[in-house]
Amino acid sequence: MKYPAIAVTGLGLLTPAGEGVAATWHGVSQGRSTAATHDPLLAGLSADFSCRVPGHEALDRQIGRRAWRMGRHAKLAVLAAREAVQDAGLDPRVWDGSRVAVIVGCGMGGTEKWEEQSILLDQNGPNAVSPASIPVIVPNLAAGEVSMDLGARGPSLAPATACASGATALATARDLLTLGACDIAIAGGTEAAVSRMTTAGFAAMGALSRRTKAVTAASRPFAADRDGFVMAEGAGILILERATDAVARGARPRALLAGCGSTSDAYHPTAPPQGAPGAERALRAALDQAALDSYDIDHVNAHGTSTVLNDATEAGLIARVLPHRPSVTAPKGVLGHTLGAAGAIEAALTVLTIQHHLVPPIANLQAPEAEFDIDCVTKQPRRQEVRVAASHSFGFGGHNVVLVLTAWAQT
Repeated sequence: MKYPAIAVTGLGLLTPAGEGVAATWHGVSQGRSTAATHDPLLAGLSADFSCRVPGHEALDRQIGRRAWRMGRHAKLAVLAAREAVQDAGLDPRVWDGSRVAVIVGCGMGGTEKWEEQSILLDQNGPNAVSPASIPVIVPNLAAGEVSMDLGARGPSLAPATACASGATALATARDLLTLGACDIAIAGGTEAAVSRMTTAGFAAMGALSRRTKAVTAASRPFAADRDGFVMAEGAGILILERATDAVARGARPRALLAGCGSTSDAYHPTAPPQGAPGAERALRAALDQAALDSYDIDHVNAHGTSTVLNDATEAGLIARVLPHRPSVTAPKGVLGHTLGAAGAIEAALTVLTIQHHLVPPIANLQAPEAEFDIDCVTKQPRRQEVRVAASHSFGFGGHNVVLVLTAWAQT
């Protein structure tokens, strides 16, 4: 089957590195961790640090009067979507909203508000619970609030595939555009799940770093002494259109979303199977959809969580399927793990890598573990012409999503 070319025409980002695409790209390119012990919410926990988006009050001012009814995950998504739409040169005042889809993945939703309202219920009874508690908590309201904010009345979806949610949203958006169900897709992921319960839960299962005395060195993907990820929040939104439509309206695509592959491990709730056969099938499916070969890949934006098992499994996958040693980066060293938003944020960063011919370094990594035969970019950003890149996302439950992005070349 010949698929229509799907263009990325706009980007929007809010991350711990800053508000907006420019701020995030600058921070990630510098390769400096954003982790900090600044959150009283996490006081007393074994992992009492996180990577947070700066400026909570500023976010509320930008949202306006509706901020009171919105969870932080929804606020981040709305602001990222506004930037992406503007970046794409689109005007919601004049578009046909019935042809605009919104697909925003989210793994957990408003966990901080859930904890807050649970305490009020226990201490003061049911009448103390806010009538806005459910809209603030549920994950799908990020997509709902983006739709309302921009007047997008096409398909509105909220995939939840754990840490692959943002990438799943982009793959779903590509399918909708291919099928003709919409003409514009506002797609990505958001998460604001830094709370006591989620942090304590991830820590209890051994997923979080415990470098409490050196928090900026905690997230260190592919390092021999890695010991877990750092909780983070953020949002990434991409505007997708059929390339022919984008060109017809005078837009210049940033890149093409050439192929997507989605599989399930069907193995374990949290652990990947040895050899990563599901992830490999996702990578090969994305390449098949893009009509490319594994040797065409110049660069990999790795899932790279900084956990012992994930990084070893992913490094083995890259070395085996891509033996020509494309460059590898892993933004979680800078941004921490944004869970349901990670796949979309990292897809946006992959687009920027293609556009700027620059691969950001992996924070806190001097050299990858000796057993890993992969070309990790370390210490300084690397100048490189990237024509084809793969962005990996893997989630609890065995969800594997690989996106293949390519440089835009009008023919």
